[in-house]
Amino acid sequence: MAGRFAPRPTRATVRGGHVGVPAGAVGGVARGVPRPGAASGAGRVRTFVPDGPLDLGLVLGPLRRGPGDPTFRAMPDGSVWRVSRTPVGPGTLRVVAQGGAVRGEAWGPGAEWLLEQLPELLGAADDPSVFTPRHRVVAEARHRRPGLRLTRTGLVLESLIPSILEQKVTTDEAYRAWRLLVRKFGEPAPGPAPGGMCVMPDARAWALIPSWEWHRAGVDNKRASTILRAVRVAARMEQAVGMPAGEARARLEVVPGVGPWTSAEVVQRSHGAADAVTVGDLHLPGIVGWALAGDRDADDSVMLSLLEPYAGQRHRAARLILLSGRGPGRRAPRMPRGDIGRL
Repeated sequence: MAGRFAPRPTRATVRGGHVGVPAGAVGGVARGVPRPGAASGAGRVRTFVPDGPLDLGLVLGPLRRGPGDPTFRAMPDGSVWRVSRTPVGPGTLRVVAQGGAVRGEAWGPGAEWLLEQLPELLGAADDPSVFTPRHRVVAEARHRRPGLRLTRTGLVLESLIPSILEQKVTTDEAYRAWRLLVRKFGEPAPGPAPGGMCVMPDARAWALIPSWEWHRAGVDNKRASTILRAVRVAARMEQAVGMPAGEARARLEVVPGVGPWTSAEVVQRSHGAADAVTVGDLHLPGIVGWALAGDRDADDSVMLSLLEPYAGQRHRAARLILLSGRGPGRRAPRMPRGDIGRL
């Protein structure tokens, strides 16, 4: 029944990386039927056959920064488009599940790099079989989401910059800033990408953004300064991909303004780090506490204690809890959205 009736998205499931990708399920793999002419212009192609169930919306969902993200698009034909700045240049990637395989097509200077990384992007480096649920809510979420794999992008800055933008503001504010800055200072996506898709700026372009443009995008000086410090050592940041997740986090946190919350959010995506649980979050401890112990007032220490049975897989457990939709109801008004660009 879990394969036939997918749970409806909620605030928590969206936070857990749920992106709706129209598809069926054949052979345990989500299948989308490409629309004729959906991707005009021949690109380089690679086919990947996963070794188990795979849900594109769950695997790639954490890479989307809001519904208007210029670097990510889920299409009605079941395809997912991503635009990345790879080590060899910008590239556009289109992936669609067909039968028991996933077809990737790429364009631009970074096309070969994107296709080489395709299996890891789709969770080939992740092993969900080592995870053992210890709570009923986690077991039910895993049963309902058999296609969950942890992605590994192999890229740091594309996760680090939007994660910095998300520090201590509402998600709407952060998504708006990312959308405005990428569209204004990035470059058009190579290949036949859907309209409006852009490649994020390179390190030099980020460094040259004028102070008033950060302000217009609603980014305060603290977050803008952190991004500027990070892009000045962009090469050192990207080298962290070759390190274990713990060492990579230590390197990221050398940059003033990058703390445990931000480094965890980055390595979850760049490394596919199954144990990088996010601490310092406003909502996550309460959601985990409520789902596992009925404690809506749980703090980080309580959350980590509850997740201790999942040592080595705490991030996966937290994602499953978010995807379960089990969370406490609101007790206070929604945090007001600010816009310093109006000042």
